[in-house]
Amino acid sequence: MARGDGGKAVFETDDDRRAFIFRLGQVCGSHGWRVHAWVLMGNHFHLLLETPQANLVTGMKYLLGTFSQGWNRARMRRGHVFQGRYKSVPVAGTEVDGYYFRIVADYIHLNPARAGLAGGRLGPLVNYKWSSLPSHVKGNGPDWLVLDRVLRGFELAQDGRGRRAYVAWLEARAADDKGKITEEAMRALRRGWYLGKESFKDRLLRLLDKSPEQAASGRSRSGEEIRDHGEKQAARIVREGIKKLGLLAGASALADLPKSDARKILLAGLLREKTSMSNAWIASRLVMGHPGSVSRMIAAARSDMNLANRKNELARILFPQDKPTPI
Repeated sequence: MARGDGGKAVFETDDDRRAFIFRLGQVCGSHGWRVHAWVLMGNHFHLLLETPQANLVTGMKYLLGTFSQGWNRARMRRGHVFQGRYKSVPVAGTEVDGYYFRIVADYIHLNPARAGLAGGRLGPLVNYKWSSLPSHVKGNGPDWLVLDRVLRGFELAQDGRGRRAYVAWLEARAADDKGKITEEAMRALRRGWYLGKESFKDRLLRLLDKSPEQAASGRSRSGEEIRDHGEKQAARIVREGIKKLGLLAGASALADLPKSDARKILLAGLLREKTSMSNAWIASRLVMGHPGSVSRMIAAARSDMNLANRKNELARILFPQDKPTPI
C-alpha cells in the first residue's frame, strides 16, 4: 500500500483512478504480477498481489513513478505524490495458511465500508466500483486479476455460486458492523513484517540467507515461463521495432548509430514500458552506453511531445490490442 504525501488526496477524480489501473495493468503485463484483491481510496491504495519473479521493487518503481508523473503533469506541478516508500508485507498464500490470505482480502474489500462510502444504509458494497469486488459479481475482470485464489481461501466453489456467497458475506459484514475487522485479525495485521504462521516466518528467514539464484531455484515453473515470456517479449519489440523504424538489425549496425539516436530512445522507452528488462539489458541490446544514460534519456523523452507521440504510435503498431498511454 501507499498513501498520499502528507495524507493528501491522490485519487481526486475518476481520471486519476483510471490512470492508476491502466498503469497497474501495464506493470502486471511486463512483470508477470497477479493481483488477487485491490482497492483505491481517496488518499491511498491497497494491492494483494503475487510476484512470481523477484521484481516487486522495479515494478512498484514504474507503477508509482509513471502514475506520479502523469498526476503532476495534469496539474502542472512538481514534487512527491506518495508519502515516502510504499509499504509491503509478505502474506502466506498456501491453502493450510489461508487464514492470513483471507483477512487481507477482507481488509481490502471492506475498506469502503469502514470509510463510510458504501455498505448497509449507504448502499451495496459492490456499488463502490474502484475495487476488485465488483469483478466477483460479474465473474470477470482484467487479465491480471485472479478471482479463484480468494474463493479457494474461503473454501468456496470457484464459480458463480462461490462468488455470490463471498459477496453476500462481505455485504453482511458491511451492513452489520460497517466492515469492522475482528480484533484477532487486526492484531495479526499490526503484528509486524509478515503475515503467516511461525513456519512461514522461518521460510522467509531461510530465503533471506540464500543468494537470489538459490532463492529462485525453488520457484514454480510458471515463474520460469513468465521470465522466458519477458525476454521473448523484449526481443520481439527490438526485432519488430527495428524494422518499423527503418533500422538495420544487428549489434554492429546499432553501434554505428549515436547512443542517443532518437529511434533507440523510442525503443528503450517502449521496452521499459512493456517489459521488465533492466536498463543494463536495454543499454547492451541497443548499444546505448551506460545504463544510467538510458534512464536519463528515457526520462527526457517523456517531456518531448514529439518523441512521446512517436513512441505511442510505435506501441499501437506493435501492440494493437492495447490502448494508448494516457498523458
